Amino acid sequence: MFLSVFEIFKIGVGPSSSHTMGPMTAAARFLDDLRGGAEKIPGAGRLARLGASLHGSLAFTGKGHGTDRAVILGLIGHEPATLDPDKAEALEAEVRRTRRISPPGLGPLEFDPEADLVFDFGPPLPGHANGLVLRAFDERGNPYMTQTYYSIGGGFVVTEAELEAEKAAKAQTLHAAKAAMGYPYPFGSAAEMLEMGHASGKSIAEMKRANECVHQGIGPRELTVQIDRICEVMNACIDRGLRMEGILPGGLKVKRRAKAIHRQLLAEQGSNQRQPHAANDWLSVYAMAVNEENAAGGRVVTSPTNGAAGVVPAVIRYYRDHCIGATEAGVETMMLTAAAIGGLIKHRASISGAECGCQAEVGSASAMAAAGLCAALGGSNAQIENAAEIALEHHLGMTCDPAAGLVQVPCIERNGLGAIKAVSAASLALRGDGTHFMPLDNCIETMRQTGEDMNTRYKETSLGGLAVNLPEC
Repeated sequence: MFLSVFEIFKIGVGPSSSHTMGPMTAAARFLDDLRGGAEKIPGAGRLARLGASLHGSLAFTGKGHGTDRAVILGLIGHEPATLDPDKAEALEAEVRRTRRISPPGLGPLEFDPEADLVFDFGPPLPGHANGLVLRAFDERGNPYMTQTYYSIGGGFVVTEAELEAEKAAKAQTLHAAKAAMGYPYPFGSAAEMLEMGHASGKSIAEMKRANECVHQGIGPRELTVQIDRICEVMNACIDRGLRMEGILPGGLKVKRRAKAIHRQLLAEQGSNQRQPHAANDWLSVYAMAVNEENAAGGRVVTSPTNGAAGVVPAVIRYYRDHCIGATEAGVETMMLTAAAIGGLIKHRASISGAECGCQAEVGSASAMAAAGLCAALGGSNAQIENAAEIALEHHLGMTCDPAAGLVQVPCIERNGLGAIKAVSAASLALRGDGTHFMPLDNCIETMRQTGEDMNTRYKETSLGGLAVNLPEC
């Protein structure tokens, strides 16, 4: 299963790739089915009303993540990459007022969010912890069309049939499957990646670039332009987060801190008051700026998820603004290398907090950022693999327990610490020769096993951990 750099890094809106972007995308796909992409139930009359039900983690933390709003926006025809986040609240309010929607190409339909959008707190659907069922009814109230979707993390959405096909693909030898698809470097594991790099004399970024050009059907120059566009959105998100202040929405009354911290760091530059560990503060403030924007529903890039969206951009900004010898070519190397590592983790384990906890989100992001920075600073393929392993290893067991289901506490600070760990991991790997005890593949498998064993209360349900140990005031 090939994962493009543009699937790992997707432009969207906050606060959650799996709970916001995924359901919005699923709703948009359902509209396409209704327009003729799928067969309606035999005997059904004229399409008249839509309904939806949220299951598992989508139900338990859907309110905090804005999943209901995401479904509403998707059903009126919006998608994460093109939605204006500043208009989302007004668009939702209009549907709640009129109890009707008018999806493009389908005409006016009944849809009352209070009655037709159900949070089902029973057992999750069998395929994944993030499940939603979208339904259409005819004018007599009879079923017209029904589809089940799973939001599997990072904004990726699959139907029941697609999920089964993906599971079957994972059971195959990935190398053989990719070779049949014609990619020049079809690695499906870190071990294969290193072997191919050694045999070809190419870096991980060079192999990823060659695969990407085949996948997209474009040349290296056009690929660079498209990657630059993603980086521009990442950078703009940091800049906006560093300018904004006030209280984040959702009721926890969490105050934005990035602007104030950034102001302090700027004032300390060139003074004798600057501590050596201020580098950590720069990393943290870049990451926090992104995740405060994400929490506010702003425009972000999945990296590989929204909940972990601050780590990779923060490390890229750190490389650009603070590292000696930084270049734009180095930024592209970071993106391609990070995407290669993210693709391995998603295919061999998970990037979903609802499936494997925050080790799968911030842990994966930290591994991606560590590998990217190591590559940009001249690391060998072995050192890059080592950097990713170090970063992921030291996030193993991390739970996903957001207070009130909001991507704020502990998520915002956690991204800052993930960025710090990424830089430390890259630095440690560069101090060695690439040889190390625990291979990245084994670490990824450990993360998968740990996620399977983790109690559901700690996997984005907000039923345990920090989410229930709140101040009594």
